[in-house]
Amino acid sequence: MIGKMLKGLVAALAIFGTVSALAPSLAEAHQKLVIQVNTNDAATMNIALNNAANVTKYFQEQGEETPDIEIVTFGPGLHMLRSDTSPVKQRMEGFLAGSFPNVSFAACGNTMKKMTKKEGKAPELLEGVTNVSSGVIRIMELQGKGYKYLRP
Repeated sequence: MIGKMLKGLVAALAIFGTVSALAPSLAEAHQKLVIQVNTNDAATMNIALNNAANVTKYFQEQGEETPDIEIVTFGPGLHMLRSDTSPVKQRMEGFLAGSFPNVSFAACGNTMKKMTKKEGKAPELLEGVTNVSSGVIRIMELQGKGYKYLRP
């Protein structure tokens, strides 16, 4: 009985030591964040932009490398990136003009196809927006590359 407990304690200490040894390297790793926007709600869109700006400013104030941030839109959230219907167009133009060069924007291709079919023409996106095949798949890909996920 004592032998089993001792083996368990040794195993726990070995695991804890490995995790502790990894912790500093995780803190030093380049930070990456993906933010999901899937609602046509100006408040949610503004929160997403505020999150991106605040995270960037935090790292700058700490003297650390600014994180890569990608805002991925799909469904009704795609309106955020449209030149004709974005309720946050003015702020978007500031971001896309380079006020936060570490922040990029992706539009869901599946949503683009549905909007094109419904409206009879392809929606125009703001200049500088990337079109991806699927917003959800893009989020999954980014998480697989170490991006942390945020949904405001």
